[in-house]
Amino acid sequence: MVPSELTDALALLARVPSLAGWPREVTALPGGLTNRNYKVTTPAGVFVARVFAADGELLAIDRDHEYRNSVIAAAAGVGAPVIEYRPDDRVLVLGYLDGRTLTNADVAEAGTLDRIATACRALHAADRFVCDFDMFEVQARYYATAVSRQIGLPPGYDDLLPAFAAARAALAVRDEGTVPCNNDLLAANFIDTGERVWLIDYEYSGNNDPCFELGNIAGECGLDADTLAGLVTRYYGRPRRSRIARARLFTLVSRYGWTLWGAIQHAVSPLDFDFWSWAMERFEVAASGFTSSTFDELLTSVQDED
Repeated sequence: MVPSELTDALALLARVPSLAGWPREVTALPGGLTNRNYKVTTPAGVFVARVFAADGELLAIDRDHEYRNSVIAAAAGVGAPVIEYRPDDRVLVLGYLDGRTLTNADVAEAGTLDRIATACRALHAADRFVCDFDMFEVQARYYATAVSRQIGLPPGYDDLLPAFAAARAALAVRDEGTVPCNNDLLAANFIDTGERVWLIDYEYSGNNDPCFELGNIAGECGLDADTLAGLVTRYYGRPRRSRIARARLFTLVSRYGWTLWGAIQHAVSPLDFDFWSWAMERFEVAASGFTSSTFDELLTSVQDED
């Protein structure tokens, strides 16, 4: 972080009542492509301050929804305590969770999968979130943004729209409803204490199909088909062939939709980050799955009974 950014952040955080104690220690935390995160230590405790970027609406982020859903997740015992929300300053203050931030390799371990499945079940059993999240609708919104702003898409993206539509139709056949979901559980959004896993970052949270959550975890964390099947089985407490297929199909759906997030960020974000490569990694997974010789079989499997 350049010195001016840290100076601005320190001045902003000094105005936040919950962080006003002195002495105060502020440390920038890694990660965050739509916000800046800081660990703030004062005599009152240890906190995380999330300082939001100003262009969240372009990426379908509603900060009021994030705040309210974070409160619900905290009440369910899976999200960090919510300390203070200052929308005018674009700051959300959370309690600091003392644990290990996971890597993709960590997520794939059997014991970690057990704790992740337990955490997801707890979140999904929480009170309803204040908004919904449907990747098919989000993708359409991103696509309209890309077209209206003449943002370049990966070559061949439009060719896969029929497969994306076919996935939507197949998934509608045995839809079991929606539950509160984080919808963005990359490895860095898991905090593991060894006894439990916490789920953080509710920017894209909303009521959604639980199999989207599981399939998106697989996509974000690079889980292979067998490991994803293990996660789904742990989540449901027994093997459910149609739900495993459903999570696999949602992995492709999520990769296809998030591709546009990366393309938009590539065009508009001031951050020094290779958003185009990020987008292409996701597009290549979606393209491989949508054009696979087994794609039609997957569409059938999500419509079958277990």
